[in-house]
Amino acid sequence: MDTIARNQVLVCEDDDHIRRFISINLSHNGFTVYEAADGESAIECYSSHQPNVIILDIMLPDTDGFEICRRIREKDPSVIIVFLTARGQDLDKIKGLEIGADDYIVKPFNPLELVARIHAILRRTDNRQTSLRHILESGPIRIDMNSNKAFKNDQVIELTPKEFQMLRTFLDHPDTALSRNELLNLVWGEDFVGDPKTVDVHVRKLREKVEDDCSNPQWIETVWGLGYRWRKDG
Repeated sequence: MDTIARNQVLVCEDDDHIRRFISINLSHNGFTVYEAADGESAIECYSSHQPNVIILDIMLPDTDGFEICRRIREKDPSVIIVFLTARGQDLDKIKGLEIGADDYIVKPFNPLELVARIHAILRRTDNRQTSLRHILESGPIRIDMNSNKAFKNDQVIELTPKEFQMLRTFLDHPDTALSRNELLNLVWGEDFVGDPKTVDVHVRKLREKVEDDCSNPQWIETVWGLGYRWRKDG
């Protein structure tokens, strides 16, 4: 993705004041910004401009942000999606992460924090793209770093960016117990400020895609009181 594309952000927010506030601050920080006031407009704008970052409010007049996230994820698993949530709506945060959001930010928020989070996600994406150059394999699972694709028994597994990075982290550290904080640092970055439950949400979704039986996981083992471990020999 070229520099211009990487600086494109779609802001979907039905409150005109908040949307313009976000857009002005992003523009002042070097981003090209597109605006949408509802879900359908966001889909149309995304299709026309292919921004690589989407700032998505959950409460929209025609549908909710979760549905828009699902529809865009079907088109592009790699697009970065940051949800805007109301203060204290933990269930919304968890649901957003489950369906593939990369991050969330709580209203009201400091615009500089939003800009910093976008830059942090982009840096991690850049670092991954420059470092992924080989194949990782364990049991039936294979990751092709060049194509950013994961396979189970040679069949493509559809993963969100965070699920892909978590799977890669597990395969990079086989038979190693990783705490939730370690996984947060390795997958989301040391500058991520969020709930450790994020890890549990993503592990659950990843198990659904790599395990034959999620109730009796063979590969992603729970280390009680600590975190998780990838069992090299299953």
